[in-house]
Amino acid sequence: MNDLQRLSVDAIRVLSMDAVEKAQSGHPGTPMALAPVGYVLYHRHLRHNPKDPEWLDRDRFVLSCGHASMLLYSLLHLSGYEISEEDIKNFRQWGSPTAGHPEYGHAPGVETTTGPLGQGVAMSVGMALAERWLAAHFNRPGHGIVDHFTYALCSDGDVMEGISHEAAEFAGHQKLGKLIWIFDDNRISIDGSTTLSTSVDHAKRFEAYGWQVLRVEDGNDLDAIDAAITAAKRETARPTFIVLRTTIAWGSPGKANTSAAHGAPLGAKEIEATKKAIGYPSLEPFYVDAAARRHWSECVDKGAGLERSWHQKFAAYQAAHPELAAEYLRTMAGDLPDNWDAGVPDLSAPKSADATRNWSGKVIQGIAAHVPNLVGGSADLAGSNKTDIDGADDLFAITPGGRNVRFGIREHAMGAVMNGMSLHGGVRPFGGTFLIFSDYMRPAIRLAALMEQPVAYVFTHDSIGLGEDGPTHQPIEQLASLRAIPNLLDLRPCDAAETEVAWRVAMERADGPTFLALSRQKVPILDRSGPLESAEGLRRGGYVLAEASGGRPTVIILASGTEVSLALAARVRLEAEGTATRVVSLPSWHLFAHQDAAYREQVLPKSVAARVSIEAGSTFGWERWIGSEGSAVGLDRFGASAPAEVLYERLGVTTDRVVAEASRLAR
Repeated sequence: MNDLQRLSVDAIRVLSMDAVEKAQSGHPGTPMALAPVGYVLYHRHLRHNPKDPEWLDRDRFVLSCGHASMLLYSLLHLSGYEISEEDIKNFRQWGSPTAGHPEYGHAPGVETTTGPLGQGVAMSVGMALAERWLAAHFNRPGHGIVDHFTYALCSDGDVMEGISHEAAEFAGHQKLGKLIWIFDDNRISIDGSTTLSTSVDHAKRFEAYGWQVLRVEDGNDLDAIDAAITAAKRETARPTFIVLRTTIAWGSPGKANTSAAHGAPLGAKEIEATKKAIGYPSLEPFYVDAAARRHWSECVDKGAGLERSWHQKFAAYQAAHPELAAEYLRTMAGDLPDNWDAGVPDLSAPKSADATRNWSGKVIQGIAAHVPNLVGGSADLAGSNKTDIDGADDLFAITPGGRNVRFGIREHAMGAVMNGMSLHGGVRPFGGTFLIFSDYMRPAIRLAALMEQPVAYVFTHDSIGLGEDGPTHQPIEQLASLRAIPNLLDLRPCDAAETEVAWRVAMERADGPTFLALSRQKVPILDRSGPLESAEGLRRGGYVLAEASGGRPTVIILASGTEVSLALAARVRLEAEGTATRVVSLPSWHLFAHQDAAYREQVLPKSVAARVSIEAGSTFGWERWIGSEGSAVGLDRFGASAPAEVLYERLGVTTDRVVAEASRLAR
């Protein structure tokens, strides 16, 4: 390492420790340890343009150990992204793009939100999968317009988390040769040495997963790091795991190689001692040598040249394949084709009863026929979730343009991989499992909502209606729990018509994820040609499905999904008894909550306090819509193993109970 390189690497360390010290909050040790590999990546390997962070064919870089965010912010600032010195000084402060953990959309050059350990590496798998799919779909002989790598820096915490096992095994099975993980092997965790909690040989583990494993014994050896990354890029049949031996808080006389450097400022005296120990030319906070800045600025010219060269290639591609080029730009922009829903079946008047999961499967076929970048699958439940795209190949290394993804029984990784595919751009991902197993992927769902990614989840077997599998498989609290996630769109359609509209809403949504909660059991056909309102009301989250006699209700029954038919049956009886009853279909709390107050008052007038909700799940939260005087018919206990019709009867989710509660409230 020559003097200029040393100054450039040490600038990362200094900015990181000074920013954490000024904030009196953060993690200085890991950025100090990983400064050399960050330098090598951004200077020698990463295809990126700091002045155009959205360049389509850039390499993707994920800092999975998001607590080391100052490493990323320092790299972005020094290499020329729009991250100012003032932003660095405002680390972890209100309104600053330099948040405590990297947040997608807050700062240029941040490819994904990270911090919950394991999520970043799993999302990097999705990015690499999307890159390979797009290359297979769009590249043509002599025109390689999609050709880039995905890198992830990960920590001991990342590879301890269970999601990393799911994702790494999936990546090895998929033979993602353009995926490179660099493992920060510093052997220190918050509580002390990693030997307190693990004795795994990670190299052997990743070899067993089908990865190429390389080692760099000195985290400060720039040439060795460079050689390892070069070797990783040459391996096209396997992802690569580079074990990089580092020293946390390298250079700190008093805190290097200790857990004290992990999650707390070094302290002013220790920072001064560190700068002296590494021979830094100034003790002034946030000082970067002018020569080092000039050296770092080379990234701007290099990046501009790389992008310029790509645009020249793309111009030739456009000339040779104009339709493909237009499709590529459209898909990367996230736009749907003009005729995207031309194949969606009209389900407004089905001829026979069926489960909403089956109606969903039919809609998926219709969408897939005209949305060629719809790619998805299931956690080994494709037959139950109805998620296979008919006639499409499975997505494997030998069929990289396939559209059916076999995620295996890896719900958590599936959720994160879909996030990575969406973040990469160009692919519209969806994935299915039973609603009960959404618990296994909840952290990834939460990140999708936080990052506003248009990912679709197909959650079937959405209630006790799945029957004999019993309480382990019967979701009770899952709907309430998912509805509590900000920006997650919930859709629980009641029939074929609502299922069709639900998928249209999901596909049209561009600013967040959507889940469809779908039934295993058949639902009755609702005759919408008569008094029942159009399923287009789903777009507003809740709507008057059946009006009370005279249009002035005495009682309102609210329901979602399969329980809507129970609500309608109760209405018939109540009306016959002289109780004017309105039925409101409420398939989406999210959408209904976002309607204006006037519309919500129109559907649920405050003057009608007699309200009954019915849903075969937890009653938690229903007071939001039925008020303190209403009655919630549902399940605040676990289910049981029995046929669905027996469960509904024995657990009290019945028309009789709804009628009784409505009659009581209407007195």
